[in-house]
Amino acid sequence: MAEINNFIKTIMQNDLDSGKVDEIITRFPPEPNAYLHIGHARAIITNFELAKAFNGKTNLRFDDTNPAKEDKEFVEGIIEDLAWLGYKPANIFYGSDYFEATYEKAIDLIKRGLAYVDDLSQEEISKYRGTLNEPGKNSPYRDRSVEENLKLFEEMKEGKYGDGEKTLRAKIDMASPNINMRDPVMYRILHINHHRQGTKWCIFPMYDFAHPLQDSFEGITHSLCSLEYDNHRVLYDWVVDNCGIEKKPHQYEFGRLNITNTIMSKRYLRALVDAGKVSGYDDPRMPTLCGLRRRGFTPDAIRNFILGTGLSRVNSTVESDQLDEELRNDLRLKALRPNAVINPVKVIIDNYPEGKVEWLDAPNNPENEEAGMRKISFSREVYIERDDFIEEKPNKKWKRLALGVEVRLMKAYFITANSVEKDENGNITVIHATYDPETKSGEFDGRKPNGNIHYVDSATAIPAEFRLFEPLMLDETEENKDLDFMERLNPDSMHVFEGFVEGSLKDTKPLDHFQFIRNGYYCTDKDSKEDKLVFNRTCGLKSSFKL
Repeated sequence: MAEINNFIKTIMQNDLDSGKVDEIITRFPPEPNAYLHIGHARAIITNFELAKAFNGKTNLRFDDTNPAKEDKEFVEGIIEDLAWLGYKPANIFYGSDYFEATYEKAIDLIKRGLAYVDDLSQEEISKYRGTLNEPGKNSPYRDRSVEENLKLFEEMKEGKYGDGEKTLRAKIDMASPNINMRDPVMYRILHINHHRQGTKWCIFPMYDFAHPLQDSFEGITHSLCSLEYDNHRVLYDWVVDNCGIEKKPHQYEFGRLNITNTIMSKRYLRALVDAGKVSGYDDPRMPTLCGLRRRGFTPDAIRNFILGTGLSRVNSTVESDQLDEELRNDLRLKALRPNAVINPVKVIIDNYPEGKVEWLDAPNNPENEEAGMRKISFSREVYIERDDFIEEKPNKKWKRLALGVEVRLMKAYFITANSVEKDENGNITVIHATYDPETKSGEFDGRKPNGNIHYVDSATAIPAEFRLFEPLMLDETEENKDLDFMERLNPDSMHVFEGFVEGSLKDTKPLDHFQFIRNGYYCTDKDSKEDKLVFNRTCGLKSSFKL
């Protein structure tokens, strides 16, 4: 795996060397309101790998301070994703664990005249806040007495007011050039059932208030977040400085990772699921971690991809092909290489004895002797790829089967195509061929065939469905750049083929990885049944099967 080196690692090393911190403690703080996607992988891997580099630790903390869209399903999914990536948090916490302590910090701010209860609506607060070029103006409720604010805030907690009727705001500076400092809202009223707290609370802290407090309660030393929180750091520091915090964390921002033709928005991904455009969050076309896992991407491939993109203070965009390449690098020596025929046509070898089945030796991975050998069968009827046959050889570059042309069936014999059968539409249904019994692979070293093609023996073939994927989103062009993202969905993002795999795959299980000879990298899907296997194409080879 690639070694992690970036500007944050340098900061951490300096902080340790100077004695500013004794131990590196980071955290990954997802909201449990959706499944994680490949963009979150950068935050996960960065936090865990940096802490590990210094023998530190990383907490998983669920930011469950906004219960409107939170669900236990997402909590369990996030825990599963981290474990799959190979990371075990030092602790699993919830923002709701700190509701009481956060409430007490708010009370302390009110007592010191640094927070007040406001009656302005959300729209009015936005209007009073001003613009980038104009300062805001004070709320008419800004100068309430400490006693009145304490009384009102307690009544908010007791549920005496409706949603949005009042808020608690920090009293900072309505003329600040940073709009985030113009008396930000710290608490809002929301009468809703919380997935862990039930109805105990009807006031919930805002992220900008809760997050620095949670970091401090856990002793986080380096609070890492994406670049859009850069303008929030001054508020983060204000909360740390004004809430009597002994261990003061610091926030560091890094650039977001964008990937071409990839949706990197939880809101958009949820919309796809809700609209039925995909089968669920784990649809293999989705960039969710559970979708990538189902499609066949490995933890090592994702980690190496993320680390290989580096980390900087600017947002970056990389080609999706880079992730495919990391998958190939990871599985090249690991994946078994059985035969699969995705778009089959039957070949009948007319001069091969009926009822006879031979068992031939084949390497599980020709590039890795340690992968061992397997037995594959050969009989009178086999399946080959339809694209591996053409009636008339077009030129010398054609190195596959044609009428009157001889090729080797991998690890088996030379065959020559002699005639074909067609249906009423002119489609070839059967190829008739003959074989030369003197050309058995491993025993023959004579004339050179016109190519070497793979096959699946019909005597032991297992029916299989192959799902081939293209990007869910179309490339952005001048013509479609202004379209809604739903209108840019690729209508041909999945193609399904019915074919066969060799009998050695009869015991395959979901998430088993294979490189199907000449067809690409595939993963066994959870929809597989004993009599009908299902495989997802993870990515193609350098010269992959084309639609």
